[in-house]
Amino acid sequence: MKKITLVALLLVAFLMGYGFSQLTRKPIPGPRVTALGGIFFKAKNPAALKAWYEKNLGMRMVGSGTNFEWHQGMDSTKKGFTLWAPFKETTKYFQPSEKQFMINYRVEQLDALLIKLKASGILPTDSVERVSYGNFVHLMDPEGNKIELWEPNDVEYARMGTITTK
Repeated sequence: MKKITLVALLLVAFLMGYGFSQLTRKPIPGPRVTALGGIFFKAKNPAALKAWYEKNLGMRMVGSGTNFEWHQGMDSTKKGFTLWAPFKETTKYFQPSEKQFMINYRVEQLDALLIKLKASGILPTDSVERVSYGNFVHLMDPEGNKIELWEPNDVEYARMGTITTK
């Protein structure tokens, strides 16, 4: 009985210490990716595919797909969004990539991140697009995948009355 109690106490102490370390862990400073902003992929019939996902998996659709709403880190007052969106298989939006998908990454400090990337020889494929709900730019990874960087304005995004899948 003493052995089981000792092991249980050690386990609890370890878990409490690990939990505290995670709560007090500082994020990596500077410009960086913070989350997935979206998953975009090509589909033969995006409208039918969205209807299938809505009917069978309960994903609430808007024009482009569905927005998954979540709360950021330890602050439950800050909303975040991840967009799931099928595109027509003939879309040119993913070019120059020839892949069937594109991932959108949420980032902090987009302009500083672009300076950091440029110093490493990584240049965007277009210029930064600045809209009310955030700033966007595209680049290619070493394997030819086009990726989208999004510095979001989640407050404005939420104000747009976006229907979400929670």
